[in-house]
Amino acid sequence: MTVRGRALGIAESYADPERSTVAGAIVRTDRALDGLAFSSISVGGTDSTERFVSLWGTLDREDVRYVLVAGVAPAWFNVVDLPRLAETVERPVVAVSFEESEGLEPALREAFSGDALDERLDTYERLPERRRVDLNGETVYVRGAGIDAAAAAEVVRAFTPEGGRPEPLRVARLAARAADAFRHTDGL
Repeated sequence: MTVRGRALGIAESYADPERSTVAGAIVRTDRALDGLAFSSISVGGTDSTERFVSLWGTLDREDVRYVLVAGVAPAWFNVVDLPRLAETVERPVVAVSFEESEGLEPALREAFSGDALDERLDTYERLPERRRVDLNGETVYVRGAGIDAAAAAEVVRAFTPEGGRPEPLRVARLAARAADAFRHTDGL
C-alpha cells in the first residue's frame, strides 16, 4: 500500500478546567502544512466526537484522505467514538497513543459512576483493538476505524518521516498548545 496525500491530525491542549483547546492540522505526506482549524471540547464531557466532526466540516477539505487523532480520551476521558467519527467524515480514522496501557476501564470506573460511566464505557468498548506499531525506533499504539490494522500502521508510518509522532499530530499538538496559551493570556 502506498500512502499519499493529506491527513488531518487532531490534538488538544488544556489549562482551563472546563474547556480544552483542539487543533486540526492538515499535513501532506511530504510534511507541508496545508491547513489549520480550532475548536474546543469540554473537560470531562462527552462532546469530543461531535466537535471533531464539526472541526472536519469547518475545514471542508475533500482532498484529506485520513484523520489521525491523538489518543481516544482527550480532555479527561472525553472518549472519542472512532467508528462513528469515521462513518460521519467518510474517511479512515486512526487513533495514535504514545504510552503502553492496560486500558482505560479501571480509570473510567474510578472517575465516573452511573450514567456518566455507562456512556463512556459503551463508547470505549466499541473502539477497535489497539495494536503496537514500531516506528523509527519508537513504539506507538494504533486503533483504526474504517481501515484494517495493517493499513492503519502504514498510514502512521507514511506520515512519520522521523521520530515517533506522526507529523499531523505533532503539528496539531503544537498549534493546540499555542492557541491554548493565547486563550489564557492576561487581558484576552
